[in-house]
Amino acid sequence: MRWGMVVDLTSCARCYACIAACRIEHFLPMGMSWPRLMALETGGDRPVVSTYSVRCNQCQEALCIEVCPTGATQQRADGIVWVDQDMCVGCRYCIIACPYQNRTFLSRDKDKGFFPGESLTDFEKAGKILYAHQVGTTEKCNFCAERIDAGLARGLRPGTDREATPACVNTCPARALTFGDLDDPNSEVAGLIREREGFQLHPEYDTDPSIYFIDGKIGYADTSD
Repeated sequence: MRWGMVVDLTSCARCYACIAACRIEHFLPMGMSWPRLMALETGGDRPVVSTYSVRCNQCQEALCIEVCPTGATQQRADGIVWVDQDMCVGCRYCIIACPYQNRTFLSRDKDKGFFPGESLTDFEKAGKILYAHQVGTTEKCNFCAERIDAGLARGLRPGTDREATPACVNTCPARALTFGDLDDPNSEVAGLIREREGFQLHPEYDTDPSIYFIDGKIGYADTSD
């Protein structure tokens, strides 16, 4: 079993719903965002702008794991790469090593609250209890591992049952994000990759990402800059 995601480049409406959903799900500080939207402009006199919805690629050959001096960055049997914040010393080697720039460091200036100088909102107070973030550590997308684990414990199927599926996938109004088991040839993600020629970003890095893109508007040559 290996959890993965497929992003449909032509369906993304640039609505930022995935970013908002992640912030709510994980009580992210205002200065931190795990998923991001990136735009790539191609063409000459009549440029075409294509939009990526990007996050940690959950690489099978993750360089961030190799460089972590404390073993804080780890990989689960299902392929999810996660950070043990109790072991992280904030050296940020993983941020430098990540070729996709999909890690963030929670510095003190990012943890001042939504309204600096004012009292914390009820949302922030709840986050301190339900999903605490440790200043001075590195964070990133974890495919909503908590939702996956809780769902599996209830016999639910990630990618099919909303309660066991990443928040960004559930929220996307354009259905541009699909989640499931890459190792299952009958899964929806495997079918999309096979039938619509899904590709990984920067395959030359040999990291084998668990996130694929479909529709072919952005090919390998366009993502190698």
